[in-house]
Amino acid sequence: MFDRQPVRSAITAMTFEEYLATKKIDAVRFAAEDPVIFDEWSRLFDQVSVESFTVQKKFLLNLTRRKYLMR
Repeated sequence: MFDRQPVRSAITAMTFEEYLATKKIDAVRFAAEDPVIFDEWSRLFDQVSVESFTVQKKFLLNLTRRKYLMR
């Protein structure tokens, strides 16, 4: 499914995939269709707080949600 094992962020007790689910983004489709961005975001998520990640990616998250809406 994913090239890497889901890692719980050192800053939060949430994995990147769990975070995407809270944003109603389908992590499986996102990873399959845009693996470069998925991996980039995943690495960043593991390094910063959830709030910081959300602020940094706010507008991109909205576009990504529209593209990979969880059903």
